Amino acid sequence: MNVYIVIQARTTSTRLPKKILLPLGDKTVLEVMLERLSSFKDKIIIATTNDGTQNEIVDICKKHKIRYYEGDTNNVLSRYYEACLKYDLKDEDIVIRCTSDCPFIDSLLIKKAIALYKTSNANYVSLGVHSGFPRGLDTEIFSFKLLKEAFNNATTDYEKEHVTPYIHTTIKDKIKIEYLKSLENNSNFRITLDETDDYKAIKQLFSKLNNSEDFTYDELILALKQNPSIVKINSHVEQKKS
Repeated sequence: MNVYIVIQARTTSTRLPKKILLPLGDKTVLEVMLERLSSFKDKIIIATTNDGTQNEIVDICKKHKIRYYEGDTNNVLSRYYEACLKYDLKDEDIVIRCTSDCPFIDSLLIKKAIALYKTSNANYVSLGVHSGFPRGLDTEIFSFKLLKEAFNNATTDYEKEHVTPYIHTTIKDKIKIEYLKSLENNSNFRITLDETDDYKAIKQLFSKLNNSEDFTYDELILALKQNPSIVKINSHVEQKKS
């Protein structure tokens, strides 16, 4: 049983085009995220698009020796599935879904979620704002076998665009779902990147963290609590439904 982090990445965001290529410190948003996931480097797959807009993402993957796959822009479920096929994932292998607009993703929390997946015998584990964590640390864990089932059975555009609705909604009563829950409710904090104000907040927060990728979850929460003016910058931004 191997663990793979599959990150969806594109430059064609409607609200903030090329958002993952914006500078954050001396790197891009995507590179900061990859650095935050460096302990998983050999198991990261970037699932990007094949519409001709992905060249800069591919260049970053090549620069950092990260695996990548170029697939359908809108059918992200097929892109995910085909990315896993390209790298010969087996049914029992663990797929960790992350999105490239979460530069502050936390590898230690992901490892805790993996442990929960294994010890609880769950089919699907989620770490998200509904679990008390800030928006922007979102992680989903499931087997390649379950991803294959979703790919073969999803019928709606919504299921195909957002990868996991077939799993956590359509067949939720047929599988075991677990959530990694935060000890305190920090779901009011938003550290994901969708709009210009998100970028302003993330950039200022990163500065408070010394423009370094090496910070803990506790240090992140402390910086958010100590800087309410930063939190306020993007507090009005509504999350796109997924």
